[in-house]
Amino acid sequence: MHPASSVIVFTVLSGLGLGFLAFLGIGAITPIGLHAFILYGLGYGLTVIGLLASTFHLGNPQRAWRAFSQWRTSWLSREGVASVLTLLLMAPAAIGAVFFNFPVETFGFPAALLAILTVFATSMIYAQLKTVPRWNHWTTPALFLTFALTGGAMLSAHTKLAVVLCGVLGLLEIFSFLQGDGRFAARGSTMETATGLGKIGKVRMFEPPHTGSNYLMREMIHKVGRKHSQRLRVIAVVFSALLPAIVLLVLPVTFAAIGLAVVLHLIGAFAARWLFFAEAEHVVGLYYGAR
Repeated sequence: MHPASSVIVFTVLSGLGLGFLAFLGIGAITPIGLHAFILYGLGYGLTVIGLLASTFHLGNPQRAWRAFSQWRTSWLSREGVASVLTLLLMAPAAIGAVFFNFPVETFGFPAALLAILTVFATSMIYAQLKTVPRWNHWTTPALFLTFALTGGAMLSAHTKLAVVLCGVLGLLEIFSFLQGDGRFAARGSTMETATGLGKIGKVRMFEPPHTGSNYLMREMIHKVGRKHSQRLRVIAVVFSALLPAIVLLVLPVTFAAIGLAVVLHLIGAFAARWLFFAEAEHVVGLYYGAR
């Protein structure tokens, strides 16, 4: 799949923001006054920037509002509805903490649950696709949720929990990379099944279906060299999980240490999410002889 920068920014930043808002909502950290304004502002800022970035991948961004009407059948629509409800429901808790020095947990807990459900809905946009075997697996929602919770724990200064989640995240990434490599072949899709000509015999590409590029080739077919893939996998695991855990274990718990851990985590998260799209193999590639 084509790794569109807007979707990568959307999934990484909104996941981090929603994970942080979930920790704020359950009272894992209870800032008040100016401190609350800064932290809630950070959570809202990351989430909103991520959500806005997603609109740049739409053909007609001005029509994005129409996606909200399909919540019964579309995970994309459910994600949109859940994200708006999260931000609205979290607002009273934020206002109470900022202006009245009293976070309203009545709204905070449901908002935290909605934040996690939003991340899950985002992951299911991809996990539901049987046409992309690498995504169509339980590891996809597990990774999205673990990334969100790990980042949220870091920003909340829950260092011990963040270190444990870093370990879980690193192992989950490695498992996802290795197990995902054989998932396309295990699904049994071939050029014969893609063209429906398997009964005749072995099928091979004689010439391309058309002379020029098209939407499917631009968006659904992307090849990344094995050497680059392996290097980025190492970067993803080391930066998203290993280095942040070391920073949180070795350095005193300060704003600088937490900031450094989060920055390292984001570098790894962006590398991992780029690979998430770049390594995904859509079955349509078989029709074009690209698999």
